[in-house]
Amino acid sequence: MNLEMRNISKSFSTNLVLDGVDFTLEGSEIKALLGENGAGKSTLMNILGGVIDANGGQIFLDGRSVSFSSPKDSLEAGIAFIHQELNLINDLAIYENLFIGREIRRRGRLLDHEAMIRATEEVFQRMDLDLDPRTMVRDLDASYKQIVEISRAMLMNARLVIMDEPTTSLTDPEIERVFAMMRTLSRQGVGIIFISHKLNEVMDICHSYTVLRDGRMVASGLVKDVTSSRLASFMVGHDVVEHTRTASEIGPLVLEGRGLGDGRHFSDISFCVHKGEVVGFTGLLGDGRSELFQAVFGAGRFTSGQLLLEGSEVHVKTTSQAVGLGIGYVPRNRKENGIVKDMTIFENGSLATMSSRRKGLFFMDEDRLEEEFQAQRRALRIKMDGEDDPITSLSGGNQQKVVLARWLSAQPRVLILDNPTQGVDVGAKEEIYEIILSLAQRGVAVVVLSSEAQEVMRVASRCYVMYHGRIMDCLSAGQMSEKEIMRLATGVEEQ
Repeated sequence: MNLEMRNISKSFSTNLVLDGVDFTLEGSEIKALLGENGAGKSTLMNILGGVIDANGGQIFLDGRSVSFSSPKDSLEAGIAFIHQELNLINDLAIYENLFIGREIRRRGRLLDHEAMIRATEEVFQRMDLDLDPRTMVRDLDASYKQIVEISRAMLMNARLVIMDEPTTSLTDPEIERVFAMMRTLSRQGVGIIFISHKLNEVMDICHSYTVLRDGRMVASGLVKDVTSSRLASFMVGHDVVEHTRTASEIGPLVLEGRGLGDGRHFSDISFCVHKGEVVGFTGLLGDGRSELFQAVFGAGRFTSGQLLLEGSEVHVKTTSQAVGLGIGYVPRNRKENGIVKDMTIFENGSLATMSSRRKGLFFMDEDRLEEEFQAQRRALRIKMDGEDDPITSLSGGNQQKVVLARWLSAQPRVLILDNPTQGVDVGAKEEIYEIILSLAQRGVAVVVLSSEAQEVMRVASRCYVMYHGRIMDCLSAGQMSEKEIMRLATGVEEQ
């Protein structure tokens, strides 16, 4: 399918979101759509997917002018939109998910399960997939859930598939599985629009790219003709300079674990973090690092070992106790665990300090809360309109900054960051890295949990690599490399 979007414009009230954007896709290419959060990517794809109407411009499919007033219109034209939040029901089998809303029935209105299973098998054969249609979706890993979504698109004869951040929560092997499927579809004549903030993935899987910035198309071309750093500079409007990690003065020991275990996710874990130090924990998804530090924060339980804070053993049983001890925690899934969607930006940014900023029993020291929030807003360069706007009005990167502001106002001794840049764009990612390094300079003991080796190498002075709930090794800055981290994370013995 050849797609051409010409001079697409869209405004929401007085806010111009797309300003005369051109976007093309030729045949079965895999094309990256890039830009910072708020650049207009989602709006452009929602117009193509029939979710919203454009204010101006035209869409052509194979040279024919088309317009979509609903997602159904777009789908009938051969365009499938796979959103970041997957649309699957865990308690149904794969084939049942594929046919939701389009079930095949026998006479008498009974479901024809055999026909749906056969049709699913035919799609799997076309996609060279070895999957049993009867498998329950809850038994699939994240990559196969993505592939089931793609299969549903193929069942509906999609000729163009939009994939929005499909690898955000996948491990490296799972990403490769999804990429293999994308290459198979491309060989079979299906075009793919790939939206991602991970530029290394763009360089690996995509043939071409288009970059949006502030609602305008600013660059387009072949991936083979650019570097990832050049793409990053297109996205933010200037060269992205990686600030080198400077050696902050490492202070006394702040947090220490000795032989920690929970009887299920991790065992015999020993580590230490000093004042003014950034320490990384990495591995593959399911290695136990999140569960380990949830227990440190009082959201889980240790069944063995000792946890020490500044040399004294502590038994953290609740998250409020952890906050009182000076331990902060930014969770990995911002949308589910980091923000409170029904609260304002200000309320989200002040949650960690509200209980300690009281005047008497019933009143808040609102002036102090306001002063602290505004100080963090300036320091973190949070882009927002009014502080009473809902937190969901912000981009992903700015939501993450608000969560950071929450903990920085509490002035923690230890700050644990679980996948701190997940789902944020390249510009916001660099700003968050700067914040992490500045925290260490100010004497905070920082723990960064990340699935991305490059991220750990970027900010940490030391890195613990975990495999199946155990620490394989602790690497110094000079020992860290993607190859060595992956070797340890997969449990491979050194040759």
